[in-house]
Amino acid sequence: MAVVLVVEDEEQVRVLAESILRDCGHQTLSAANVDQALALVRTEPSIELVFTDINLADDAEAGLVHPGLELAQQARRLRPELRVLYTTGASVTDGIKALFVEGSGFLPKPYDVTELSTAVAAMVAGN
Repeated sequence: MAVVLVVEDEEQVRVLAESILRDCGHQTLSAANVDQALALVRTEPSIELVFTDINLADDAEAGLVHPGLELAQQARRLRPELRVLYTTGASVTDGIKALFVEGSGFLPKPYDVTELSTAVAAMVAGN
């Protein structure tokens, strides 16, 4: 199974996602913002997948429009092999999708156990 970095500013959602992924056999690391996530990407070479919310409140307040998109782009510069799965409860326009890193996936909120486990399995398998 994979090592998944869960990046979510809402603690309850982050803890739930981690719990679901661990129950599926994955190892998880977590971050609440872009800086924490990038620090983990730099120091944890075992991370295979970044599962990130597109809108991270603290980073948005700091001036980033869609922090999860910026995170994915920076993480890919550091580690081109990383897979990325985006999520958000907000609507996603074609303009936002155009900013997704190549080969990434998208899972809309709210998602259930099956949807999350299936999406992560597909991303880890390279689909």
